[in-house]
Amino acid sequence: MQPHLRRKDMPMLLSEILRQVPYRGIHFRDCEIREIVYDSRQAGPDTLFVALPGAFSDGHAYVENAYERGARAFLTQREVDLPDDAAVAVTEDSRRALSIAGATFYGHPERELKIVGVTGTKGKTSIAGMLGACLNSAGVKCGTIGTVGAYFDGKVLPTVNTTPESLECMRLFRAMADAGCKAVVMEVSSLGLKAHRVDGITFEAAIFTNISPDHIGGKEHQGFAEYSYWKKQLFHQCKTAVLNGDDPFSSEIIRELTVPYCTYGVEHPADYVAKNIERTRGNRYFGTAFMCESKEGTYPVETAVPGLFSVYNALAAIAVCRLLGVSIDAAAKGLATATVIGRNDCLKVPADYDVIIDYAHNGRSFTALMDTITAYPHNRIITVFGSVGDRAQLRRQEMGEISGERADLSVITTDDPGYEEPEKICREIASFVERSGGVYKIITDREQAVFYALDTAQPGDIVLLLGKGHETAQKIRGEKVHYSDYETVEKYFREKGRVFSREIS
Repeated sequence: MQPHLRRKDMPMLLSEILRQVPYRGIHFRDCEIREIVYDSRQAGPDTLFVALPGAFSDGHAYVENAYERGARAFLTQREVDLPDDAAVAVTEDSRRALSIAGATFYGHPERELKIVGVTGTKGKTSIAGMLGACLNSAGVKCGTIGTVGAYFDGKVLPTVNTTPESLECMRLFRAMADAGCKAVVMEVSSLGLKAHRVDGITFEAAIFTNISPDHIGGKEHQGFAEYSYWKKQLFHQCKTAVLNGDDPFSSEIIRELTVPYCTYGVEHPADYVAKNIERTRGNRYFGTAFMCESKEGTYPVETAVPGLFSVYNALAAIAVCRLLGVSIDAAAKGLATATVIGRNDCLKVPADYDVIIDYAHNGRSFTALMDTITAYPHNRIITVFGSVGDRAQLRRQEMGEISGERADLSVITTDDPGYEEPEKICREIASFVERSGGVYKIITDREQAVFYALDTAQPGDIVLLLGKGHETAQKIRGEKVHYSDYETVEKYFREKGRVFSREIS
């Protein structure tokens, strides 16, 4: 099959793009479109600007900006005041319309791929990474889309949201299909479902991980009922559901299912069950081993990621692999080396201590990580962390108390302070570390804080760099300032004359 040409090389008529979109035309005239945009700063001649209502801003307020930049075709949710040479299509829901128009514009790449969606409060990123690694290891070329970006064919592309806008999904699907991918694993958030970002996609399989109150309040969800409602919507557009049988919410999903499903778990009977779970430890390696029991038999599995949560994630990956025709043995081979950037990622540093980078940034994730890591043999635990600014203060107390109780040294530093003073945030965290009887040091410059922790580390220590994970920027006074824990560790050892690099696959 010939690769699909980029639309800049092959324009499409506006009427063709909108052929499946219900709309009312104002001054409507057909024209060639080379790009669809929803950010007025990207508008120009031959672009279709789609005005999207949002939680913090409304695209309809920027139609004049798009016009001034040369756009003459507009898809809106209400009438807008533009000169007569602007073709305007008014539709009932511009977000839903964008998903339809984007799929048409990019030649329906979603029909060329087996797409797997992962939803739940925790575990989406890890499952997506582990499943993608399993499929690629088994010869099923696969891309992944989620919080840490889009990965395929050796490329890494940044994404703005956990679940990108529908247009970005189609653009990525097209690039992945053209690169020879046969499957895509993507994180599907409740907010992504609510914003119609995956409308029109039929998922080969949909995975449910677990659920607990999250993203509630403000501009997100009104309450847990709405949050859980949107989680369930993914299972109305899949061919098969893969559910965590140990989470009670799975029974609610099952009551509404009209498609086949399978379950995985540890505590209750399921189609894929983990037995004889053990911690494994090697050179620069914290892992978990277990026996996977299924109707096909019992198979040994070992993950390159520690903790009970990694067992659940591995079981979900195995279940989907079987649905896609990959054997449990082949899936297990992929799991043996699969790691996820910024998620309990143990770096192969040239030192006699361990360095782990993790995204943990609240009390619950801190506790889970500490429970997991402290169960392995170690000398001391050193944490490096901060807390975001301009937010509720509870997490500062939780993280400070947990680190104070569980770590031998807390190095308190900056993590997205926003418009708050980093020193103030650090002192507040320090008060809770001190209250818990912990030892701490405040170093607001995060790079210097990491350097100090690595300088201080002794043989057998575990250094936990927490909060940033995969992120490559600090949010400071309305600006994004480049920063990466990975790059900082690499820089530290480079300055010491010891080579270290973290390859991302």
